[in-house]
Amino acid sequence: MIVDLPSSSAADVAKNLVRLRNQVGAMAMGRVLTLLVVVDEELADEAVEVASEATRQHPARILVVVSANARGRGRLDAQIRVGGDAGASEIVVLRLYGELTRHGSSVVTPLMLPDSPVVAWWPGQAPSDVAGSPLGRMAHRRITDAAAPTGAKTGTQLRRRTKHYQPGDTDLTWTRITRWRALLAASLESEPFESVQRAVVAGEPDCPSCDLLAGWLASSLRCPVERVRTPVGSGVQSVRLERASGPVDLVRLDDSGGTATLSMVGSQPRLVALHTPTLPAALTAELRRLDADEVYARSLCSGLPQVRRGGTASGAARAGDLPAGPAEVDRSGSSRLGSRSLQKAPEPPSKADSNAVEEAVQEGLEQIEEDASD
Repeated sequence: MIVDLPSSSAADVAKNLVRLRNQVGAMAMGRVLTLLVVVDEELADEAVEVASEATRQHPARILVVVSANARGRGRLDAQIRVGGDAGASEIVVLRLYGELTRHGSSVVTPLMLPDSPVVAWWPGQAPSDVAGSPLGRMAHRRITDAAAPTGAKTGTQLRRRTKHYQPGDTDLTWTRITRWRALLAASLESEPFESVQRAVVAGEPDCPSCDLLAGWLASSLRCPVERVRTPVGSGVQSVRLERASGPVDLVRLDDSGGTATLSMVGSQPRLVALHTPTLPAALTAELRRLDADEVYARSLCSGLPQVRRGGTASGAARAGDLPAGPAEVDRSGSSRLGSRSLQKAPEPPSKADSNAVEEAVQEGLEQIEEDASD
């Protein structure tokens, strides 16, 4: 059910929420958090869809604060979605006009769920000091997206995040490299157990996920980390971890962003899944935790400033500092255990043949005695 409330007020919206909740049978007690979505008019519709899908696992009251025309008379146009149109959540879209665009925190305060955590998400451009903004101060967790098309360079955005970081801040570009971090960490948990002497990360120049991945390696491994460039649009391309016995190479296949090759000394190169989560999936993952992400904080504030900017990935490959491409993987399956290599086991005796059962038991006892005598 969708109800439009033009030229409304926060009090009217709250009253209609109670009325609609009773009408459709939705219970406010089933909401586990309040999700504030701070967005402009251009990204509002997409943000509502993403938030609705992301909160299927975390039923929430979604308050979408849309900054419309800042000129003219102050006005609030609201829209309430409950029931099937909101999935497992309640959605309230608040379009602010005029002077009201600068007082979004005052508008949402009466509509937030009492005694429940508050998460704020900026799908597009976020303030430089997220935690210090009026809506950011109300939230336990603040989610930004440095890869969103905001016009500012991602390097500039990450520097702002570093300067103004507060516990509870996180970024979806960090969530998108979860699989990369898991594979690299797992590769170091097998023999040979050696420390990493040097790391090289290859990715497109304006890729915040690549920068954060390099910062994570610098803060976690405490070794020199170099960041080299790949063509625009390639995203995170490859990572090499140098050890005394040889390198660990994780290289994404060009023909599929969801597959990569992992090669290291002592094992055959193999294909690994390296999918990048969609925007709803990334937001869902961040809503699972409401505490501060200390690993992200170290990667952003301590690791990223230590990363050295290098040249191109092709130059690094010619110098032997980076793999030239994905490793060759044996896809024939010859090393797999097939049915032909299995020894044929004798067929068990029929249950109806008691003599055969007794003979089989006697043979087994005799075999045990022979093994014991040997």
